[in-house]
Amino acid sequence: MSVTDYSELSKVAPERSLLEPLSKNAGRNSYGRITVRHRGGGNRRKYRVIDFKRDKAGEATVLTLEYDPNRSSHIALIQYADGEKRYILAPVGLKVGDKVEAGADADIKTGNALPLTNIPTGTVVHNVEL
Repeated sequence: MSVTDYSELSKVAPERSLLEPLSKNAGRNSYGRITVRHRGGGNRRKYRVIDFKRDKAGEATVLTLEYDPNRSSHIALIQYADGEKRYILAPVGLKVGDKVEAGADADIKTGNALPLTNIPTGTVVHNVEL
């Protein structure tokens, strides 16, 4: 049995610049008519903009690990040297203060993003972007 550990997650509010509104359809079509019954309700939530491409080269520091209500994975807020902040999917073992980087010349360690051609056979892979 696996149990999710929430003790490492930050209790601060999410980064506002990386939030977008998320509207609910509640089972209604474009005309406003109910087409799927028994849908709706729930809590109001905002969409967190995740950087799946990891196209910015350079080193970034993990500021916080956060809960994301829109997915089953936790997310990490990272900050680059120039001050830009982005959310990434947080791999298991990533901690606040860790350094992560992206690019073809990145080291093979938890949180780094690099092309599949640069990853040796047998390495555990996380978050494949096609």
